[in-house]
Amino acid sequence: MVNHLLKYSFLSFCILAFTACDEDGIDVTDVTVPDGYALSAGTSTLFLNSSVAYDTEANWVSGTYSTRFTRGDRLYDNARSSGNDIGGGLGPVYAGYSCGSCHRNAGRTKPTLWSEGGSGSSGFSSMLVYISRKNGAFFQEYGRVLHDQAIYGVKPEGKLKVEYTRETFHFPDGEEYELCKPNYTITDWYADEIAPEYLFCTVRIPLRHVGMGQMMALDPKEIEALAAKSNYPEYGISGRCNYITEKGVYSLGLSGNKAQHADLTVELGFSSDMGVTNSRYPEEICEGQAQVNQGSMMGLSYAQLDVSTEDMEDVDLYMQSLGVPARRNVNDPQVIKGEQKFYEAKCHLCHVTTLHTKPRGTTLLMGTKLPWLGNQTIHPYSDYLLHDMGSEIMGVGLNDNYVSGLARGNEWRTTPLWGIGLQEKVNGHTFFLHDGRARNYVEAIMWHGGEGEASKNLFKNMSKEDRDALVAFLKSL
Repeated sequence: MVNHLLKYSFLSFCILAFTACDEDGIDVTDVTVPDGYALSAGTSTLFLNSSVAYDTEANWVSGTYSTRFTRGDRLYDNARSSGNDIGGGLGPVYAGYSCGSCHRNAGRTKPTLWSEGGSGSSGFSSMLVYISRKNGAFFQEYGRVLHDQAIYGVKPEGKLKVEYTRETFHFPDGEEYELCKPNYTITDWYADEIAPEYLFCTVRIPLRHVGMGQMMALDPKEIEALAAKSNYPEYGISGRCNYITEKGVYSLGLSGNKAQHADLTVELGFSSDMGVTNSRYPEEICEGQAQVNQGSMMGLSYAQLDVSTEDMEDVDLYMQSLGVPARRNVNDPQVIKGEQKFYEAKCHLCHVTTLHTKPRGTTLLMGTKLPWLGNQTIHPYSDYLLHDMGSEIMGVGLNDNYVSGLARGNEWRTTPLWGIGLQEKVNGHTFFLHDGRARNYVEAIMWHGGEGEASKNLFKNMSKEDRDALVAFLKSL
């Protein structure tokens, strides 16, 4: 009963909040919420339509939690240095110099793939480059991630170069669209060059950090039930769970492009992305490689841990306490029509509209509990399951040949769509899919293959007016 009272009180507050302008001066006086779907994340829903729509704490954050949220926000955003003092520990090699360097405003920092053709010459590139042998094993001198940045005096492991093969297609009504297939090569290897015929290379641009707390609070039984009934042979759809073992525990994977993690990977991010050692990963990410010796020659000590577990839990708290932007323009006729087309195209069979969180919320790295995330009805537009995304579009489709847990190369977790319509405002671009190959919503849809083939074709055969309406709906999320 208390939760229901809180929900309705919050809804009343939200309706009042709609009667003002947000900080960008945009009129948000539309007060009608159809079926409650504008309450994207229950009590964590925020009514913002600005560049900080992903990067603002939920309304329930207060007191000590607010202090820790602010501290976690700083640790997430502040650039780390190569020294051994507080805030140091960067490198010797790295991909990002802070969490916020890749996740600007908790979103997706614009990568240099399109602007500079890969790692580029400007230094920071905002992407991860995964490499492996064709049998799935890692290379001794490189590990699973090719770090294209390094501290002064140390050579990066290599640089990424990308060229796009462009192909023009037409919808049945004659409208033209283009798909661009990335072709990756690696140059400037710091050690022995790896021949392309022995190498699998796949690229990841950052994920939006929207709804991380809600994702961690999901009821695994509900996700497993979705997998059990997510079988629509008439559309070729059959989602499945990824299971992984982390910290000695075998559990359901939810986080990451392939649901290959059970948590938000704060400790792994500090280690693998920034080269910052911690209690879970006390060794340098390039342990055993020449970069460690290079750094030691410069007087850097690798004996101490670079970030404390307490600090990492504050980052975990920050990420899980972020609010989720509400839907916008919910009464716009084009958006209403687009939502109907979203269902007609069967997008909702994978991008599931409604899920629920566990009664007790989530527990952070050191045991801090966030009960406010519990007992919530949420609308992430994802089933968090793995789906085959095809292997035949323009030669290889979305198969990147990279295995993660039980996920095969052609399988990807359904991307949650909440907040997607604000990505351009928050981060200044509309690059989508795991490697940013799609430059807009239409290209992202038309890259769908495998289990997404039926929905893609239903979208393809719509009139231009209906296709535009579906895109308008996506922009409202």
